[in-house]
Amino acid sequence: MQKDLSALDAALDAADADGYLVDADSTDSDQLYLSGFDAPDPFVTLYEDGDAHLLVSSLEYGRAKTEADGDVARLSDYDYRAKVAEHGGAEGRHRVVAAFLDDHDVGSVLVPERFPVGTADGVRNQGVTVAADEESVVTDIRSVKTDAEVDHVRTAQRANEAAMAAAESLLADATVEDGLLHHEGEMLTSERVKEAIEVELLRHGAALDETIVACGEASADPHDRGSGPIAVDEPVIVDIFPQDKASKYHADMTRTFLRGEPSDELRDRYDLTHEALDAALDALEPGATGKDVHDAVCDVYEAAGYATLRDDPSAETGFIHSTGHGVGLDVHELPRLSPDGGELEPGHVVTVEPGLYDPEFGGVRIEDIVVVTEDGFENLTDYPIELVLD
Repeated sequence: MQKDLSALDAALDAADADGYLVDADSTDSDQLYLSGFDAPDPFVTLYEDGDAHLLVSSLEYGRAKTEADGDVARLSDYDYRAKVAEHGGAEGRHRVVAAFLDDHDVGSVLVPERFPVGTADGVRNQGVTVAADEESVVTDIRSVKTDAEVDHVRTAQRANEAAMAAAESLLADATVEDGLLHHEGEMLTSERVKEAIEVELLRHGAALDETIVACGEASADPHDRGSGPIAVDEPVIVDIFPQDKASKYHADMTRTFLRGEPSDELRDRYDLTHEALDAALDALEPGATGKDVHDAVCDVYEAAGYATLRDDPSAETGFIHSTGHGVGLDVHELPRLSPDGGELEPGHVVTVEPGLYDPEFGGVRIEDIVVVTEDGFENLTDYPIELVLD
């Protein structure tokens, strides 16, 4: 299955625009998706009439010709140095971009909402009409994955599971001294577990900028990265969201572990969260909405007497986030499993991550990553769900 850009063509027709213009480096996922080119410095991609056209520096020209999903031109093809010498760096580049557009008979462009205002104003000054894409059409297109993209996520998830196993092993093998975990004679900290996670990811061709290993009260804040010693009898949330270095696609998974004995309250919260995960998965199918899946989780928690943001938007404990999000070139992208989540389609890759949080008891969260299929879903996660580590 190839990328389907028909929605982009329709958006250009509706906006009466000749093309779609992106000016960014490849950390911008829409840029990487349209161009197929990974570069650390900003470059220009024009999409028009079914084709992508790139404008890059001479430094990147040779590699772009080999790797990009479109034809490639150089800044120097449009007398870049002469224009910069005459008009200065910013205006010179804007004149080059305008000439590049003119070369493709493009006089009006639709651009991402976060398009550089300097470039927008600069090409406007050269007579190009620029309008913002308020619907984020490319981001929406990216939410439906091809089979190859799903395989990229699957590869990232296998690396993720190896890293989670490394974290679990450290926690399981640790000794207990004065209520704290120790490993090889040293206190076991969140930082040490994160190091093991990152090393294992590198061994599997993946990496991340940060991860979550949060113990005790810190685990009650869903996005507290965690720091310091890891205690016995306290929940440890491990949330890993790596990027495969070759494909640039992400995965995402969370497990909650505990060394020692959980309180009855914590055990009940964990079991209920597992039940909420199962309820969400039961609701997940093509044609269902992200809201339907989110409501299934809220139903479980509210029936047990816990607060959710659905019944109390100001709640600070209980289930205090949405049920999940899309994963792909971005670790957080469309679609959403949330109160405003739209209809799910085959090819949507989403996390399902119910959780309960209270500083008095700590937090619990369980997260799998799945892909919606024609007749339901495929769980891309192959990792056990268990709280207590022996």
